[in-house]
Amino acid sequence: MADVYCGPAPTPASLWGAWNFDIMALAVCAGLVLAWLLFRGGRGLPLAAGIGLLAVLFLSPLCALTAALFSARALHHVLLVAVAAPLLALAWPAGRRGRVGLGWIATLHAAVFWFWHVPAVYAAAITDFSGYWAMQLSLLGTAFWFWRRVLDRREHAGVVAAALLGTIMQMGMLGALLTFASSPLYAPHAGTTIAFGLSVLHDQQLAGILMWVPAALPYLAVALARAWPLLAPSGGNATWSG
Repeated sequence: MADVYCGPAPTPASLWGAWNFDIMALAVCAGLVLAWLLFRGGRGLPLAAGIGLLAVLFLSPLCALTAALFSARALHHVLLVAVAAPLLALAWPAGRRGRVGLGWIATLHAAVFWFWHVPAVYAAAITDFSGYWAMQLSLLGTAFWFWRRVLDRREHAGVVAAALLGTIMQMGMLGALLTFASSPLYAPHAGTTIAFGLSVLHDQQLAGILMWVPAALPYLAVALARAWPLLAPSGGNATWSG
């Protein structure tokens, strides 16, 4: 396969030495720090955690592993949109409420997520610097926008819970599609999975399971927290009370 953004696919023996110090990855992390220093107003602890996770995703051997295993790429994307994005949203809470409804934001984020997992689009993106960063930044950007609104106390709890459950459903549908596909869909990983003891199809199935089950947990936890007041005997409070 052609070299991908993180370099050629590693083997288990070479994986732990496969660190990535690409200028763009460093610039993303440095840019977030600079934004916090310039604008303040953000919360330091979730920002530090978010930047730390981004460093793991783009600088550590996990980045190289995504060149070999589609399941590693799936894990990478799940951590990006379901962990790093909400951490950054906590670091920079929503200010003025935007005019775009949360349902539309959730739909946009889902469309972006599905678009980059179309096999032909995925294959083109991971072998091109511009395409790779368009994929990563659009996933992170739309997820950040989504989580900022989800975590906004002013959003109606029912709307938030519906948006979160809808996200779980669409991600689960993609996970199920990957899990039950009868043949491999992602040609760039043909020939790179055997070194890790996986066939191409088994690697794809593992990716599907990651998107189907573990990826749902952050969304489900927040959905339950937001919906809980609505289940209170008094009828609950429509806004976040925690």
